[in-house]
Amino acid sequence: MDYLESLGVRAKRAAEVLAHLDPASKNLGLRAAADALRKNASEILSANQIDVENARAKGVGEALIDRLMLTNDRIDNMAKGIIQVSELKDPVGEIIENYIRPNGLHIDKITIPMGVIGIIYESRPNVTSDTFSLCFKSGNACILRGGSDAINSNKAIVNYIRSALEKEKLPDDVILIVTDTSRETATQFMKMNQYIDLLFPRGGAGLIQTVVENATVPVIETGVGNCHIYVDESADIDMAVNIIDNAKTQRFGVCNAAESLVIHRAVADKVLPRIYERLSSKNVEMRGADDVREIEEGIAPCTEEDYKKEYLGPCISVKLVDNIDHAIEHINNYSTSHSEAIITENRENAEKFLDEVDSACVYWNASTRFTDGYEFGFGSEIGISTQKLHARGPMGLRALTSYKYQIRGTGQCREV
Repeated sequence: MDYLESLGVRAKRAAEVLAHLDPASKNLGLRAAADALRKNASEILSANQIDVENARAKGVGEALIDRLMLTNDRIDNMAKGIIQVSELKDPVGEIIENYIRPNGLHIDKITIPMGVIGIIYESRPNVTSDTFSLCFKSGNACILRGGSDAINSNKAIVNYIRSALEKEKLPDDVILIVTDTSRETATQFMKMNQYIDLLFPRGGAGLIQTVVENATVPVIETGVGNCHIYVDESADIDMAVNIIDNAKTQRFGVCNAAESLVIHRAVADKVLPRIYERLSSKNVEMRGADDVREIEEGIAPCTEEDYKKEYLGPCISVKLVDNIDHAIEHINNYSTSHSEAIITENRENAEKFLDEVDSACVYWNASTRFTDGYEFGFGSEIGISTQKLHARGPMGLRALTSYKYQIRGTGQCREV
């Protein structure tokens, strides 16, 4: 039995135990894990510092360093996310529907765990604790395959969570980490259908595409975010500037950051200089076509590729449109189906935008940065699905369950 197969066997056995664990025991394990992260924060930070120093030595940009870096506050937020998950309703064993057939068969449709969840991800050590908390609460074991960039951080987090579970006499193999970060191991991991029931890639477009093209395990695409903000003709200008500032500059290296602006031509003269002034003060480069640059000459030229980019850095594209239909057409053409927002005081336009923009999360007068499991009240999310099967948007507890039918009879036999 090779290394990955041994992990698969252990995870599958742990999942069988966890699937029948009572809610109180699961919540006990979650609280113990959160406490362990807080008590061992200094050790986790030391491991993370090694990863950060290695990344800087390789010339990794600061926006991506930000995704990798942990702080005391970030570790505390990881613990808070675990606690919030513990306080949510247990998703397992819920009766979705029940009915009695004319022949007397009583049919219940109930939620059950998926089984073993696999995740392949880059940077973001918080994904390690988020994945654990959601999988554990929903009755799923998880196997984590993080990147080499965060291996020391991830190993430390996993070790402290496993120790906390062991102390509470709970199955610690519900969370396992693949320590071999080679591409060969990743490729093998994607094909472990016998052991993994669902696979999530979290990272850049390249990683996600590689998993989608090579995996034989069922995959849910997550994360790539070419997020748009459309400033409508009736927008409150101050509101638009503030929301764009927040959505673009709060954190550059996250998938819910705004990467593309769409502005109604009728208000471009008023709003574009204000946006340019605010974003320029934070060293954000704006790129637009000639009509955009005629209004604000400091804006750089753009190409067709700019409208497609998830920059993950201090850059944003700008497009001028004649009406809301043109805006929706542009967004649906270039969007990655993640998160889009309209800034407008016109309810009819807002509702049209909400109905016709084909993305997982669509906002009216709010920042795209709210696309997040914690902000949606899920505790955290295992990923933000940009596809339509089987879940969409931030994926919390319920999205990590399947269902089965329980049929109770009194001796019925089928006649035809």
